[in-house]
Amino acid sequence: MAFLVYRGNPRCGGQGVYTRHLTRELVGLGHSVEVFAGPPWPELDDGVGFTPVPSLDLYRDPDPFRVPSLADFRSAPWPAIAALEFGVMCTAGFPEPLTFSLRARSVLARRRGDFDVVHDNQCLGNGILGMIEDGWPVLTTLHHPITVDRQLALAHTTNPWQAFTTRRWFGFLRMQVRVARSLPRVVTVSESSRSDITAQMQVAPDRMTVVPVGVDHTIFRPHPDVRPVPGRIMVTSSSDVPMKGLVPLLEAVAKLRTERDVQLMVVGNPRPDGRVARAIDRLGLAPVVHCVTGISDRELARYYAEAEVAVVPSLYEGFSLPAIEAMACGVALVATTGGALPEVVGTDGETGLLVPPDDPGALAAGIARLLDDPALRARLGSAGRERVLGRFTWQVTATGTAAEYRALLAERADGALLAEGAAGADGAAPDLPTVAVSDEDRGALATTEARSC
Repeated sequence: MAFLVYRGNPRCGGQGVYTRHLTRELVGLGHSVEVFAGPPWPELDDGVGFTPVPSLDLYRDPDPFRVPSLADFRSAPWPAIAALEFGVMCTAGFPEPLTFSLRARSVLARRRGDFDVVHDNQCLGNGILGMIEDGWPVLTTLHHPITVDRQLALAHTTNPWQAFTTRRWFGFLRMQVRVARSLPRVVTVSESSRSDITAQMQVAPDRMTVVPVGVDHTIFRPHPDVRPVPGRIMVTSSSDVPMKGLVPLLEAVAKLRTERDVQLMVVGNPRPDGRVARAIDRLGLAPVVHCVTGISDRELARYYAEAEVAVVPSLYEGFSLPAIEAMACGVALVATTGGALPEVVGTDGETGLLVPPDDPGALAAGIARLLDDPALRARLGSAGRERVLGRFTWQVTATGTAAEYRALLAERADGALLAEGAAGADGAAPDLPTVAVSDEDRGALATTEARSC
């Protein structure tokens, strides 16, 4: 498999996490996997191949939206694509899905005999359609429709200029919708995402299969030797955007602080001048809000062990890695009902507490309930971990994904046989490749599809 990820960052967002753990487990199943990624580069495990797909890296730390030098353009492997990348950024757009897909198509054109399947991790650029035209079997993982991100971002704009630049930033969505509609097979991570992708991107539901995301339950586990810090609340947020619901959580913490001693540990890096930083200042929460970033998975699990309550305050999630990471650690969880979160967390009051999104009062009430009831915290934490172990492991994700590869190849083989038969009837049978799919493979596919429906 050639696995494509336009941003491989393992510390920001779920795509780098998904890439690392899924590819490792696919290799464990006996498959050969090579990751093609744009910067920031992913972290990968032994046995997984890696080919960097360089770009201008216009959003890198510590100088995002930088102006490249002439030397950057001269040394770029694809100068025309580099010029396009810079031009789109200069007009307030986000070029990476498009430009990565064009570069990846060029790289794969030189590797025709090396791969059976191309797996796109929600790039959905025009180059992906070009790969199909080139003859590659392609499927994509579409975690959730970014149309939701755009709606929520626009709802939180405060002036016409901000609304204009937000629409321009999300201009790549027109391309992604067009590409998604054209792909023969789409993997998504929850029934909620499948429904929203159908409604907002008009992708036919019969071309989508749900394969949930997993967690490394050997790392994200309870630490009985660690005593939780009294009043410690923990949230993991990959980006400083309205959809993640950090501002409503901060307002809930401000309310709780009038009643008790609390502190909030934020695993993430809010922008110094962003909405979250301004809310911390406005609410006077600087003494009790602590932010950490760049930590390892083991360090993250340790932080969970030190928390009495974990919170996922998102207004919408297509899945939620932070939810299953907290649950796997045996930490009592308060989450909203935004998007797929009820599907992931489970029954309210049994495996976690569920509250309406964008409701600071409801968040504060849920957190207070857990802080005041150690027995409830222990019960929800234990039940949450059991739910994760039964449903959300990377082994399950890899098995379901591999079944989708087999299904894609079987469809192509069936199509080739039909074409050969039609050509044979005309007296001109072409020499087309076929793919053998064993009874065992078909059985695994049927089991996975039945589980996902």
